[in-house]
Amino acid sequence: MQQNRYQSCIEACTECANACDMCAAACLGEEMVGPMTRCIALDVDCAQYCRLAAGMMARDSEAADLMCQTCAELCTMCGDECGKHRAAHCQDCAAACRRCAAACRQMGAMTAARRSTSAGITAH
Repeated sequence: MQQNRYQSCIEACTECANACDMCAAACLGEEMVGPMTRCIALDVDCAQYCRLAAGMMARDSEAADLMCQTCAELCTMCGDECGKHRAAHCQDCAAACRRCAAACRQMGAMTAARRSTSAGITAH
């Protein structure tokens, strides 16, 4: 079953999505929500992309590598933004985003190479 190959990345995506949801909710509870607007928006986007990527990997989608690459970029953006804020929930989210970005980049590269090989194309 292919899911075993994806399992660590699926777990990183799920952990990141949950951290993003918790961060967004905590940010909305801050006294000064205004400065947290970008953080909240990226949290919501990142959580959605992470869940989509996890689902695509779980079903061994042919396009999982493309989603993983995009997810990695969004995780990096979200992690960078969350890392600017001192709140513990933001720092926890930033760490989860960094782990997920690394896992998605690795998985995206492996899956793209496999797809290229199965199509008879040599990956460069």
